[in-house]
Amino acid sequence: VMCGFACVLSPAGKDCIYEMTDAIIHRGPDSDGFYLDDQVALGNRRLSINDVDGGRQPISNEDEDIHLVCNGEIYNSPDLRRDLEARGHRFKTGTDIEVILHLYEDFGVDCVKHLQGMFGFALWDARERRLFIARDHLGQKPVFYYHDETQFLSASEIKAVFASRRVLPEVDLDGLWHYVSLRYLPDEYTLFKGIHKLPAGSCLTVEDGRVKVWRYWDVSFVSKTSLRENDVVEQLNDIVRATTKSHLLSDVRVGAFLSGGIDSSLISAIMSETSNDGPVPAFSIGVKERGFNELPYAEMVADRYGLEHHKEVVEADLINLLPTMIHHMDEPVDPYGAGVFLVSRLASKHVKVVLTGDGGDENFAGYDRFAGERILDWYCLMPARFRRDVMQRLVDRIPESFGYNSLAQKARWINKMSLYPRQERYAHAMSMLRFSGEAKKELFSETARASVRDEDTVGKVLKFFGAENADDIVDRMLYTDLMTRMPDQLLVTVDRMSMAHSLETRAPLIDHRLVEFAATIPGEMKLRRNRIKHLLRKVSERYLPRELIYRRKQGFGFPLGMWMRGDLRGFVEELIASSRFVEMGIFDPNYMRALLDEHVSGRVDHSYRLWLLVSLEFWYRLKIEQEDIESLSHEIAARRSIAAE
Repeated sequence: VMCGFACVLSPAGKDCIYEMTDAIIHRGPDSDGFYLDDQVALGNRRLSINDVDGGRQPISNEDEDIHLVCNGEIYNSPDLRRDLEARGHRFKTGTDIEVILHLYEDFGVDCVKHLQGMFGFALWDARERRLFIARDHLGQKPVFYYHDETQFLSASEIKAVFASRRVLPEVDLDGLWHYVSLRYLPDEYTLFKGIHKLPAGSCLTVEDGRVKVWRYWDVSFVSKTSLRENDVVEQLNDIVRATTKSHLLSDVRVGAFLSGGIDSSLISAIMSETSNDGPVPAFSIGVKERGFNELPYAEMVADRYGLEHHKEVVEADLINLLPTMIHHMDEPVDPYGAGVFLVSRLASKHVKVVLTGDGGDENFAGYDRFAGERILDWYCLMPARFRRDVMQRLVDRIPESFGYNSLAQKARWINKMSLYPRQERYAHAMSMLRFSGEAKKELFSETARASVRDEDTVGKVLKFFGAENADDIVDRMLYTDLMTRMPDQLLVTVDRMSMAHSLETRAPLIDHRLVEFAATIPGEMKLRRNRIKHLLRKVSERYLPRELIYRRKQGFGFPLGMWMRGDLRGFVEELIASSRFVEMGIFDPNYMRALLDEHVSGRVDHSYRLWLLVSLEFWYRLKIEQEDIESLSHEIAARRSIAAE
């Protein structure tokens, strides 16, 4: 049951629960439902996928004293239901999420430990006067909350909290400080003062006015399998097939995102072999620029498996899409988000549910940086002074191509990262293309810097990279990604951009049982002789053409660097000249202009930094000044017209 929920713990909750729930109608356009008493108000918007006619929320237990609203899918619900019925529980609906209620009756807050799936839910226990809220293991579904002395509000999206009119939006400077380095908001941070994010794999209770948050799940990379590679590949194949099959649980048709990369192609192939619903609907988008277009590979997979292939070459007018995307994100949006937004728009015309390949890179070492960390160890055999002086001058002379993972970018990355202590490199690498600690000293004004209470962005990453449950360098990187980038950047984007179109996305490769299995595989099997994603490639050989599996990693993207030197140049200049963050005394206008000048001159590709600044400006207008999407779109058109003259 893919939905959105809202809840208020306050005697006055019934005054605002309807507005809160209406604010997230896109998450569940099929129906709404409410539970109200003298202390709590629960609201739900429903996208009907399982028990389409009978699974309305809130759902209560047999005694009508426990009430549940949930956004998610519980993939092991058929097995759980059988066990619960055998223990005497009676079910009111055929929906998958009702198992949570009866598990709570038996196990209390430990009910989450029995669930396999993705979820964000709020459960009101009227007997104990306890509000219990939980978020799934990897953070596929969102939960936000606000509390003060008199009230507690929670919802699937931040906009629902503000729709209560009981909290006003203000910039959280600490959240902003971390965001510009990481392009995601770590831990409990959001960009709004007083609004907290419930971290992935965590629970929360509110009792007697006290809020308690704790983590119920973690993953260890310490215990390793002794199996040989061929046996591991066999096991991994079986687990990926079983997990994909469990993710097909639905009373409506299930499609697939098909990008043309290994992960989505593998999931699409397995779906076509395990689904009994006829040809699997698959959805792909491409762009006109050849170096960024993966459509030919998607077509190769669709032809091989007889998929019902829907494809679209998009004119990626990112600037005009930005207001709508930011409205749904409640935070600035990465260019990658436009790809998810556009393919979701295409898919939503045909299905309510799709499976994705998300998580393959984070579980099986699929990014260049995994190999890059090993290369760095060899590079660091050169004396540090030589790297700092001679190599830096050579690197600075490499011309910038403004392409995906360009040679100039890679060379700068290796030389820059080699100058940090080994244990800190990965944390600094996260901000390499955004704003490093040194860059933030120039971006933020002295006054703003003095107001930041928590400056330790690097520490947000190092606490995972240096944790005791991973030893090998590859495992340290994987664990860090699973705890940071995955829930706070990748899954945030996929959830909001798909739910903007009332489309549910499911990701078999980040099922927590598959994640736990992947953690037992030695790092050298995942990254064999610096070949990224070695094991998943071996599994894929059973399903996909070798030319797709062993081609150079491309990644979906847009030629942003080139656009900002051409069509968008004047527009970005205009926006920097009227920056709200400069007006508020937070950012330095001279530094912002210098970034654009360097980019336009071709000396350095600053496209990621400039995009982040542009996106932040739009976010401020929409979320803090509460300008509406339409008027901001008109303003964009006017600015682009002026800039083009």
